[in-house]
Amino acid sequence: MVNVSVLILAKNEQENIASCIKSCHFANEVIVIDDFSTDDTATIAISLGAKVIQRAMAGDWGGQQTFAIQQAHHEWIFFLDADERVTPSLAIEIEKAVKLNDKYAYWVLRKNRFHFNKATHGVLRPDYVCRLMPAKDSYVEGYVHPAIVTPYANKKLSGWMEHYTYDNWEQYFNKFNNYTKLAAEKYRKQGKKCSFFKDIIMRPFWAFIKMYFIQRGILDGKLGWILSVNHYFYTMNKYVKLYYLYKSNGKL
Repeated sequence: MVNVSVLILAKNEQENIASCIKSCHFANEVIVIDDFSTDDTATIAISLGAKVIQRAMAGDWGGQQTFAIQQAHHEWIFFLDADERVTPSLAIEIEKAVKLNDKYAYWVLRKNRFHFNKATHGVLRPDYVCRLMPAKDSYVEGYVHPAIVTPYANKKLSGWMEHYTYDNWEQYFNKFNNYTKLAAEKYRKQGKKCSFFKDIIMRPFWAFIKMYFIQRGILDGKLGWILSVNHYFYTMNKYVKLYYLYKSNGKL
C-alpha cells in the first residue's frame, strides 16, 4: 500500500461500491462522501474499511469533490467514481507515481462499458480523465462535468480504469433526464445564451454527426446508431430545458 487517499462520491451505489473499493487495494485510505444514500452504500463501504462522511451534494458536484479533497489525510489523492474500477496495471502505475513523488497531475485512460452491450466508439469511446494529483492547492469547480484545477503539469499514466456507465436502459434514461436538467441549470447560471435555431435545431445535428461519423460510432453497429441518436436528443433536450428556463422567466 502507498500513502494516497482515494476519494469516492456516492449516492445509492450499493451495487457498485464494494467492487469499487476492493479495486483500491493499493491505497492506505479510502474516503466515501455519501450523499445520504437510502440503501446500504454506507454500510458496505464501512465494512470494507472505508471512511464514510455524509454530506448533501445539492447538485454541486465540484463543491462535493472539493470537500472530499479537504478530508484527505495523505499528500496524494486519487478520484474514483463508484461505477469505476482500478485495473491491476493502473494500481501498479499509481503506486510508482506516489512513491516517486514528482508533483504532476496524472491523467488516466478510462474505458467505458455499457453492461451487456459491446461498444467502444462514439459515446462510449475511451477518454482520458485527470484523477491522481497532490492535494495541495487542488480543487474542483463546476456543477455538471466539473473541472479539476491544479497548479501541476499534466502527465499520463499507462494503466487504465474500467468505467461501467450504465447497467440498463432505465438507468441510462434516468441519467439522461437528470444530466440534461443539470446542464440547463448550469448554462442559465453562467448566462449562456440560447438560440432556438442554432442550439435546438442545428446543434443536435452536429452532435450526432460527431458521435456517429467522426468518433466512429458507426463501427458499433446497432448500439452505435442508438447511442448516437440518443446523443442528438441529449443535446437537444438540455437546450430545450435551457430555452424554457429563460422563457418561464420572461427573458425570451
